[in-house]
Amino acid sequence: MFYTDGKLQFPVRVEIPDPQFARALQQAIGGVEGEIRVAMQYFFQACGARGNPKFRDLLMNTAAEELGHIEMLATAVALNLEGAPVSVKDEVARDPVASAVLGGLNMKNLLSAGLSAMPVDSDGVPFDMSHIYASGNIAADMTANVAAESTGRVLATRLFNLTTDPGMKQMLSYLIARDTMHQNQWMAALEELGGASKVFPIPNSFSQEQEMQDFSYAYLGFQRDGSEPAPGRWSEGRSIDGKGSFKTIVPQPMGEKPVLAPAKPNSGAQAEQI
Repeated sequence: MFYTDGKLQFPVRVEIPDPQFARALQQAIGGVEGEIRVAMQYFFQACGARGNPKFRDLLMNTAAEELGHIEMLATAVALNLEGAPVSVKDEVARDPVASAVLGGLNMKNLLSAGLSAMPVDSDGVPFDMSHIYASGNIAADMTANVAAESTGRVLATRLFNLTTDPGMKQMLSYLIARDTMHQNQWMAALEELGGASKVFPIPNSFSQEQEMQDFSYAYLGFQRDGSEPAPGRWSEGRSIDGKGSFKTIVPQPMGEKPVLAPAKPNSGAQAEQI
């Protein structure tokens, strides 16, 4: 069950209404780096979590927190939009170049939502859930969550630098701090699962004896002149999971050119293909 008391998780105040910044904030709501993405990702990971129930609790608690972040950002969008001068709103009704009048306002916020937030990105594209990763493998999901929080924190810092409004900076400072925590908590969960030496390669339930181990830790270079690629930590020394040693291979083709059977009659192919 979910509960709400009608209060925001953190204060949201706008001192200088800015319709253009409202549009930018939409990316933090419905963009691929945004709060809808992580809220739904953690929620579905939690719903499918198997094994130790503490990981389900961790995921569900964080999903609930992210719903609160959506509420905060949606409030911030509305406050930035409702503060637009009435004369400017009147201009929108008369001027076909309305987006220019409001300095880049996403017109969907006006026309479809009455100066409120929507589940869309900064270009007005609806979030379609295609970036929700819930694999059923707790280690894979935790790894995906680190990436999700990393890109979310990048976005939040960019938004922080886009505004001069003290209230918006305070709100974003809080969200950035939570991104810091979430990155660390997912990494801590990976550590509790055993760290790199036990977690990776994912899934660790698949025996590596069944994979072609000559290529398990090989860095392949595809330079046209046949030279080796530039070396790095990934090309020599012990592998990160401690189960092998990195090496570099300049690969040669091991297969033949593919030859497909002729096209089937009535398949719509040309006669020369049948």
